[in-house]
Amino acid sequence: MTAPSVRGHRSGRMGHFTASSPSVHRLIALILLAGLLLLRYVDPPPVERLRLALFDLFQWNSARELAADAPVVVVDIDDDSLRTHGQWPWPRTDMAQLVVNLVNAGAVVVGFDIVFAEPDRLSPDRFAATTYGLPDELKQALSALASNDDLFAGILEQTRVVLGQALTPEATQGEPPPRKATIVPLNGDPRPLLWSYPSAVRNVEVLEDAAAGLGMFVLVPDQDTLVRRVPGLVRVGDQIYPALALEMLRVAAGEENILVERDPDAGVITEIKVAGVEVPTDENGNIWVRFARTNPDLYVPASDVLDGTFDPARFSDRFVLIGATATALGDIRATPLSGRVAGVEIHAQLLENLLSGHPLRRPYEAKFWEMLATGMFGLALIILVPSIGARWSVPVYLTIATALFLGSWYLFTDHLLLVDATFPVLGVLPVFIALVYANYARVEAQKAAVEAQRRRIRSAFVHYLSPTLVEELATDPERLRLGGETKEMTMLFSDVHGFTALSEIYKYRPQDLTRMINELLSPLADAILEHLGTIDKYMGDAIMAFWNAPVDFPDHPLRACRAALAMQQSMRDANDRHRQDFEASRSAETGDRSFIELKVGIGINTGTVVVGNMGTRQRFDYSVLGDAVNLASRLEGQTRSYGVDTIVGPATAAQVMDRLALIELDLVAVVGKSEAERIYALLGDETVRADPAFRALHDAHQAMITAYRQQDWDEAERLMADCRRHDEVGLEALYLIYAQRIENYRRRPPEPGWTGVHVSESK
Repeated sequence: MTAPSVRGHRSGRMGHFTASSPSVHRLIALILLAGLLLLRYVDPPPVERLRLALFDLFQWNSARELAADAPVVVVDIDDDSLRTHGQWPWPRTDMAQLVVNLVNAGAVVVGFDIVFAEPDRLSPDRFAATTYGLPDELKQALSALASNDDLFAGILEQTRVVLGQALTPEATQGEPPPRKATIVPLNGDPRPLLWSYPSAVRNVEVLEDAAAGLGMFVLVPDQDTLVRRVPGLVRVGDQIYPALALEMLRVAAGEENILVERDPDAGVITEIKVAGVEVPTDENGNIWVRFARTNPDLYVPASDVLDGTFDPARFSDRFVLIGATATALGDIRATPLSGRVAGVEIHAQLLENLLSGHPLRRPYEAKFWEMLATGMFGLALIILVPSIGARWSVPVYLTIATALFLGSWYLFTDHLLLVDATFPVLGVLPVFIALVYANYARVEAQKAAVEAQRRRIRSAFVHYLSPTLVEELATDPERLRLGGETKEMTMLFSDVHGFTALSEIYKYRPQDLTRMINELLSPLADAILEHLGTIDKYMGDAIMAFWNAPVDFPDHPLRACRAALAMQQSMRDANDRHRQDFEASRSAETGDRSFIELKVGIGINTGTVVVGNMGTRQRFDYSVLGDAVNLASRLEGQTRSYGVDTIVGPATAAQVMDRLALIELDLVAVVGKSEAERIYALLGDETVRADPAFRALHDAHQAMITAYRQQDWDEAERLMADCRRHDEVGLEALYLIYAQRIENYRRRPPEPGWTGVHVSESK
């Protein structure tokens, strides 16, 4: 906590406050806008999810139906087909018959969303080897027949069929998958940008060799599990492989090459070219799919194709995908339009996008368009809002936001461009709110400046002064001028000893540590306020306070000393409570540790200082400056060295010597000062001072100090023994210090002219 402070712009006299100027608000808004632009550049997942939600909304509101004459048909291995032709996998002869029937019906190219990873278990040779009880002659005859895979391969060699290959995140020891297409990079190697997998699930080798094309079917969902993009190219090891849909386009056109183009400046993938079709991609080669609602007419049951009970016109000049939607086989995914879509349909819709010439596009430049829109929107608000006021600010914001959303919608519907409007609109919302609030706060502050003056003064000093002094300052705010006055004051510094060790015990219970420090500081602060002191600041477990400002008290040294005695008593009471709590709640954190008794060290000094509001016009603290302040701080630090609770400086002691129980500690030059100061220990109030035991201790102690400074070591040690007999206030640590000094001086006498001054090496 800082010292009492007042914020505001001073006009004439301190006490008239106005709010910050619009230029300051604009600067803060500019900093906030810069942070938002950085956030958009980094593009964390929440920002991306918001953007994807807008694109989903666009697709949902403009959802289309696949036309009956769509260029893609799905041959569906559904539940009815399995009931008709038996469990999966079907014999490869059935697969061959499917292809033959489709090609005869006029299919342009056939693609399998299926992997034939193992040899057909129903081939004659495998049937003979795995069937028990067959005659040897029959086994030999079956083994001599061609395998189903060979028969299927023979059909593949005569047709345009693309087999699918599945990607796997698990590395295998086998050969890398073959590749029918030649990938031609333009303007740089695209491999570092592509989705990468260690290996793929391959088809049986005889089928791979016979197929016209091999394509990867991979669907990579976004973080919310929705599939919006399909990788056009993927990387397996160091090789690049095309997606199933692109490979079908290549095979249909009878071409060998697939071109992948990178932007030479940005270094990102921009498009893939195959069979004369330019396929726009994102920077990683992913193709955005413009989804249509599922149309049952897209599907033809596989059983109908096998049985020949289908309309051949349904497949004439069509691209055909063979996949499964049967309950036990279906690859179910979620898209922006549906929570349950067969994976084969996503490939079909992608292929339909490419053949129809309307895939979605999100160029890499879109990110910078969105950042530019955010920056311009934010700058417009920063310029306009402070000038036009709160009444017109909301219409301006809503007008620009509406224009951005309509522009994004227009680009989607008319140009199939995905450009985000959510971040420009919602991203600048904090800037808008900050500006509107600043406008409101400034107007309100201007209206209430005079009326709020007294309330602000009370708020600034209520925790640092007694209520009586606060009321005096509120009545006469002229005292709070920027600057200060020179006057004699008494300063007090206190610090809790042992708190660091206690903090270590409570390191696993910080809430208990916070509660404890509040319990410690509250009574200490109360003691200062009760004796009409001003709390300058809190520094962790330390307090700085002073007397004789802003209200004059002729007896300020006595008030400070009485406050110190009250603080020491409150610390003793706190130790009693904490000892009881410690014993009652001994836990794993405390273990076998003993109770740590806390003490408060206090340094008090009186002297001429400058007091007033120190700082700038925008922020200043009511505080004190001067050499006497520094000495008070040093005296608090010396309490550890001398083993006493409270040390007062010479000017303070001179004014309270006849009222309170003091004894001289030393003639010491503290750190940072070349002149020696006579310092005293404050041991009690008038009652202690009048106690005969204390008077005996005081006289013996003063005699011991005198003998010590006269270098009469034997006499000093004799008198020190008398002091220890009369000591009822705990000065043993002090006498150990003097005993050690005498021993050292006997071995190495002080230099000539020594007057008993001790030079302190610690603060």
